[in-house]
Amino acid sequence: MKRLPPSIWALGFVSLLMDISSEMIHSLLPVFMVTVLGTSMLTVGLIEGVAEATALVVKVFSGTLSDYWGKRKPLALLGYGMGALAKPLFALAATTGWLFSARMIDRVGKGIRGAPRDALIADIAPPEQRGAAFGLRQSLDTVGAFLGPLLAMGLMLLWANDFRAVFWVAVIPGVLAVLVLLLGVREPDKPRSGPRVNPISRANLKRMSPAYWWVVAIGAVFTLARFSEAFLVLRAQEGGLALAWTPLVLIGMNLIYAALAYPFGKLADRMSHTTLLAWGLVALMAADALLAWRNQGAVFWAGIVLWGLHMAMTQGLLATMVADTAPDDLRGTAYGFFNLMSGLALLLASVVAGLLWDQLGASVTFVAGAVFSGGTLVLLWWRSVRRSEV
Repeated sequence: MKRLPPSIWALGFVSLLMDISSEMIHSLLPVFMVTVLGTSMLTVGLIEGVAEATALVVKVFSGTLSDYWGKRKPLALLGYGMGALAKPLFALAATTGWLFSARMIDRVGKGIRGAPRDALIADIAPPEQRGAAFGLRQSLDTVGAFLGPLLAMGLMLLWANDFRAVFWVAVIPGVLAVLVLLLGVREPDKPRSGPRVNPISRANLKRMSPAYWWVVAIGAVFTLARFSEAFLVLRAQEGGLALAWTPLVLIGMNLIYAALAYPFGKLADRMSHTTLLAWGLVALMAADALLAWRNQGAVFWAGIVLWGLHMAMTQGLLATMVADTAPDDLRGTAYGFFNLMSGLALLLASVVAGLLWDQLGASVTFVAGAVFSGGTLVLLWWRSVRRSEV
């Protein structure tokens, strides 16, 4: 197999650095909100859901703009720049409202960069290497998601649980990510053959295939089963894990995710996408079942490992499925609509998870996740049966 283009590697390291920065904060943020700012579990769910959903909804507009403009990199730079600029606000936050503002700026930046970056990867990577390209970016991104909590945990132990000092350190890798993107990524030239057209016009949306809209639908239902990872951290704290050690949850999950995302990405280039997605759902159902059963010990950590496994199997795969089913000149828009539906689903999932936790307990939250996973698996089976009958 040919080597992946250098710009794919550079985009992977951009994701790695920004994830180190973000996860140093996010691995501690739920506990910081509950123990320092006195935030309720429902409010944690609302903040996480609204922030993440906003990021995904913004991708519609940034993806469409990148198609209309014919340029991806400038929008990616703007988004990563906003992410870097938001990091100091977490260290300065004195109230839940202030922290919510920082979270929103950070996530709007993520929304601006997400669809153009994914479309840029699809533009750069040869079609026969798309699964590997998205798997590599996801793997390096997840290495950052592993190193960030690890660094946060070490600094919390070193600095006697000084949350704000750790948040200040997180500024550094965020700035480095912007510099790598600026200097290390070359966008391919795409000569325009005619006048600019509206990517979301009725005529262009009709060019989106039924297979693409099926990927959008299945991605949204999948997201209902996969609420914010903040609840994994809080489940561990509920089980008695000390504050300084709570980042171990995301470290463990992301270690599995990082190690397996690239191999599963390569596997996606050679096997049925539906089959691989179904096995990912089985892994998520098993993870939810174990996390509902125990909040500590070997059972809990097995659940965290399975959560990381399902992420490795499915996240790069869904991005590849969008690229394979959307027109080349509408990829940014395609990722935007995919993430819009996933964003709305994530908002609902996180709010429902927080409400169930507050009213019925943590176990019920994870049982609900398993039920949604099962529902998604049934949809995949139904789709397979329908296609075999045609």
